[in-house]
Amino acid sequence: MVARIYRPAKPATQSGEARTHEWVLEFEPEAPYGREPLMGWTTMADMKRQVKMRFPTRAQAEEYARHHGIPFIVLPEHDRKAKAKSYADNFRAGRKRNWTH
Repeated sequence: MVARIYRPAKPATQSGEARTHEWVLEFEPEAPYGREPLMGWTTMADMKRQVKMRFPTRAQAEEYARHHGIPFIVLPEHDRKAKAKSYADNFRAGRKRNWTH
């Protein structure tokens, strides 16, 4: 029952940074997904996989895990590599190259 504590990365499909400033504690999977024999649906016997807790700081997430005796791993933070761009920058004065169609 090892837990992961990490700060989620920004989704690639969205420009906002909502829910990327908080820390998440979630449990590592203990058992793989199974297959229900009658209907063939995917099943899981591990209910801890559904638990995902959010904390404002890393210290609070670690303190929660220590207080409840949960072994945990802290994953490194993701750095944002892309620079924010604006469509208006195409038309600003002082561009290095002229804007063309």
